[in-house]
Amino acid sequence: MERYARIIYWSGDDGKFIAEVPELPGCMADGETPEEALRNSSVIISEWIETAEIIGREIPEPSGKKICV
Repeated sequence: MERYARIIYWSGDDGKFIAEVPELPGCMADGETPEEALRNSSVIISEWIETAEIIGREIPEPSGKKICV
């Protein structure tokens, strides 16, 4: 799951850091710190892939790009 790129940014609207996974539409997690958002994104990636498998959705291959902070 760590092979997917993540973009981490501050959301003033949410008052938290957001870790977005651009290759998995709608896949994002939040946290009080960038590190927490990154950790939480690993859980969300697993859940996104599990749900995609259940509903027969195509799972994109990771691009291999580095994690962006």
